[in-house]
Amino acid sequence: MTSQPASPGLPITGDTATTTMAVTRIAIGSAAWLTPNLAGRLFGLDTAGNPQAPLLARLFGVRDLVLGAGTLASEGEARRKWLLGALVCDAADAAAALLGNRAGYLSGPVATLVALPAVAGVALGLISLRQENATD
Repeated sequence: MTSQPASPGLPITGDTATTTMAVTRIAIGSAAWLTPNLAGRLFGLDTAGNPQAPLLARLFGVRDLVLGAGTLASEGEARRKWLLGALVCDAADAAAALLGNRAGYLSGPVATLVALPAVAGVALGLISLRQENATD
């Protein structure tokens, strides 16, 4: 992979976007798996009122950890597939936050806390995929 700018005017390269997204995903996934109640509280969720919250955090956590590790460990077409899978998950996470707010079980601030990292992941994923496609 090369280190050319992802797009004119963007100060980030595809390499940087890929690494940033993957390492952040591994960090968030690890934190959610190892400290599910703390991770949930950091995202504004009521972990005390929902005894199943640690299970859900760990399910989310392992998904992110594996997506990040798979992205870093792969190249070429395999990396594109990992990036696309991560992009789909991030888009679904952002949609879930919006739907949760619309249904009333996530407040606006909590929905925003959940959606913002997902939207950032979508942006980094698009930059990464653009770079991967440009190196073909």
